[in-house]
Amino acid sequence: MKPSLIVAAIALACTFIAPAAQAQKIDVASTFPKDMLFLGDALKQFAKNVNEVTDSKVQFEIHGAGDLVPPLEVLTAVSSGAVPAGYDWVGYWGGSIPVTNLIGALPFGPPPEVLAEWMWEGGGKEIVQKAYDKYNLQFLPCASVPPEPAGWFRKEINSPEDLKGLRMRIGGLAGHALNKAGATTQMIPGGEVFVSLDRGRIDAAEFSLPSIDESIQLQKAAQFYYFPGWHQPSSILSVMINKKTWDGFSKLQQNQIMAACRSTMLWTLTNGVQSQMDAVQRLEAQGTQVRRLPDSVLDVLRKATDDVVQEEAGKDAVFKEAYDSLQAHMQRAKRWQELQQLN
Repeated sequence: MKPSLIVAAIALACTFIAPAAQAQKIDVASTFPKDMLFLGDALKQFAKNVNEVTDSKVQFEIHGAGDLVPPLEVLTAVSSGAVPAGYDWVGYWGGSIPVTNLIGALPFGPPPEVLAEWMWEGGGKEIVQKAYDKYNLQFLPCASVPPEPAGWFRKEINSPEDLKGLRMRIGGLAGHALNKAGATTQMIPGGEVFVSLDRGRIDAAEFSLPSIDESIQLQKAAQFYYFPGWHQPSSILSVMINKKTWDGFSKLQQNQIMAACRSTMLWTLTNGVQSQMDAVQRLEAQGTQVRRLPDSVLDVLRKATDDVVQEEAGKDAVFKEAYDSLQAHMQRAKRWQELQQLN
């Protein structure tokens, strides 16, 4: 071929080279401040994982609480398609999706690793998705939260009588259980917890892990820090994606996003505990009194929880299916742990 023809052929071929595909950028409305310790970090880790596994073809752009919509309106915004994706503590939606109360915080429930195993390998994710289908959402269980403290209290809790009349920031099944024990509970967005507790609008509050509680200065609003976290031995944070947006991904991309989500779950399972003891020690040095709830109080709360769970299971079929499945999974895990006990 003549040199002139070779040049012409190359030039012609170049005109048919497709331009590089633009990245799909997905806005994510978070229910937490963008830079919040652990809770915000988990979403950043998910976005990083997705970016890497898709070779930057899918990019999740994070917007902190209130940047796009108010935190407690994220579900509605994503469901309607006003925002393509959201990030949450699933328990925020218990009033609309009852099963999220179960996976958000089951009082006296499983440890994080058992809940995560049930979610990913025990059928939990598929059961929960049934409830999300009604809201036009794809459910991705991407993060696990370690057991939390029982909360901050402006007064001591020495007996079940001290729960009566207690005004506490707490939600989900634990909130219902406390109501049965005589308390008055309410859900307050994270950004308002300190002010509400500090000004005496409430008598007690649970929010999150010690390092996070410390970062929003709850130690300056209440003196007594109670354990154990009976209300939330484990919890799920999720990414939810509008179904139209989800269906717009290729099957490969959907699998990649799910893999990134599961990888983030592992990241949270291996990054939550040691820094909490550091935070507890710092809080004690500042004068916080770390206490344990009396067994008599825990007994009352356990009984109230059993009643609440049975009531919820009687009202919602997906909640009952998930609860029965999780209980069976927990029993098998317990048996395995007993067989492996060394002492």
